[in-house]
Amino acid sequence: MATMDGTRVTSQRGKIHVLPSDVVSRIAAGEVVARPAAVVKELVENSLDAGARAISVDIRDGGLRSIRVTDDGEGMCRSDALLAFDRHATSKLRSDQDLRLIRTMGFRGEALPSIASVSKILLVTASRAEPTGTQLSLSGGTVDKVENAAAPNGTRIEVSELFFNTPARQKFLKTVTTEFSHISQVVQHVSLARPDVHIRLRHNTQDVLDFPAVAERRERVLQVYRRQFLDQCREVHAQRDHLALEGFVVDPVHSRTGRAPQDLFINRRPVKSPTITHAVYEAYGSFLPKGRHPQFVLFLDLETDLVDVNVHPTKREVRFLNQELVYREVRHAVREALGPPSSEPYLHAASSLDREHFPQLRPGRPTAGAERDRRAGFPNEERPAEPAQVAFQLNGRELSGGAGDVIREAPGEYAPDIQRDVVPLGQVRRTFLVAQVGCELQVVDQHTAHERVLFERLRRAWAACDIATQPLLIPEPLELPAHAAVLLQRHGAELEKLGIVVEPFGKQAFVIREIPAMLGRLDYAALVQDLVDDLAQWSLPTALETRVQPILATLACHAAVRAGRPMDLPEIKQLIEDWGAEGFPMTCPHGRRVALRLSMEELAKIFSRA
Repeated sequence: MATMDGTRVTSQRGKIHVLPSDVVSRIAAGEVVARPAAVVKELVENSLDAGARAISVDIRDGGLRSIRVTDDGEGMCRSDALLAFDRHATSKLRSDQDLRLIRTMGFRGEALPSIASVSKILLVTASRAEPTGTQLSLSGGTVDKVENAAAPNGTRIEVSELFFNTPARQKFLKTVTTEFSHISQVVQHVSLARPDVHIRLRHNTQDVLDFPAVAERRERVLQVYRRQFLDQCREVHAQRDHLALEGFVVDPVHSRTGRAPQDLFINRRPVKSPTITHAVYEAYGSFLPKGRHPQFVLFLDLETDLVDVNVHPTKREVRFLNQELVYREVRHAVREALGPPSSEPYLHAASSLDREHFPQLRPGRPTAGAERDRRAGFPNEERPAEPAQVAFQLNGRELSGGAGDVIREAPGEYAPDIQRDVVPLGQVRRTFLVAQVGCELQVVDQHTAHERVLFERLRRAWAACDIATQPLLIPEPLELPAHAAVLLQRHGAELEKLGIVVEPFGKQAFVIREIPAMLGRLDYAALVQDLVDDLAQWSLPTALETRVQPILATLACHAAVRAGRPMDLPEIKQLIEDWGAEGFPMTCPHGRRVALRLSMEELAKIFSRA
């Protein structure tokens, strides 16, 4: 081809082209439908937007085989049922102005077409406006059949063979147990968001969750997280001009190493908000022990034009018009709910139970440290009466100790080789131990030091497949949320190898029957709850030892002597010697510092003697 000036131009085909509609739909599905739980979320939210008062979710094989959601909402007429599977077809928006006032769970019109493009769907729906219902069959986004159906008012939608036409996506799905655990969490979150709706969840024809409609959010939280959680929480109530906040935050004393639950609902929508989460942490301030996290279930309601929910494909994130205001109000409300915390927030762990975590060499004798604390005006804790002497069998040897003493290894078992004499000097605020160790002055965190000692002993015992267990005289009951119960059942055998025997006792109920002998008495239910948080990471492709270490660290942390627990000089000496026998490691298993060490040279410099 020649131009007007006679030069010749070679024609070539362009590189840019428009993708086929089916490819576009599958790309969109990758944003909205990451796993079966995402399908459940979108379908249940559609049911809520349809005004449903009862929703049933039936799952087969973790959603890998099928997902069925049935509701008693308003249903659809035939024309709407057909149009619902077109991209960006929605009844919830008319113009871009409506984006400022979103009150529905869904609004983009992407969920159904995205799900349909990567699965096979059977839809049965009936509206009061039409005498006959409609049944629709689709495969890969294409309508196969449309016919009349006799159906009650509402909608039933069944999604099967998810990702049948996208094998690359299918191979990244996890096990049935893992996928169903995610589904359980989705259903729990939706249930918390809408306590006025009766929601059921079944897996392979077995009832898993059944939450009848209730009048108050507190009742729904009780249904989902049980009485024990609420008993450990403070209620949050705050009302401002355009903002209302209510819910529950855990008392600092009962904070745990795991984060779950940290549930947030904005205008009845489950979301994640770093702004609000940070505000909650700030509200706890220094009263939250290091390595511990607050658990909370919070409901924030504010004017719809003050929050933008259209910032994420799955609507899990939001943006506030006045972020600083929301941050400040949430922090203030949570801090107010917590009230003036105790000056010693760990004192629940300084009770008689904690005295049993570390051997009392001379029980019943007041310590010099306790007497100094009394004179200084600090609270004086009553010491328990001297316990009766009993004998235990461990590895074929008889060990004697108080009735509350922990069954612990004999000193010779780990062949201590301490080259430095330990001279205990005292205790600071029932938290830090002061001692001369060889030629050094050391200030030792009593909890982290004991935690490291127990961790090393547990690790050696695990490596030798020789963790001694002790049956509980009275098995301790435990109730867990559905997703946590699934994880605990899945990994029960692995926990048993670690010395923890937990047996199912109902849908979400368990009994703890045995624990590692060296742990002594503690809050076993809280321990297992923290272990579930560790188990959630076991799906990662890491070495077994790497996966086991957090479990052992959690066991050691729960069993170690707490801050706030008075110790006398012989106990201080024993603990520091045990720590020395492990090689004086300077961090606990979670990375916290154990001790501050000052050599003679450093002390001489401080006092200008160098």
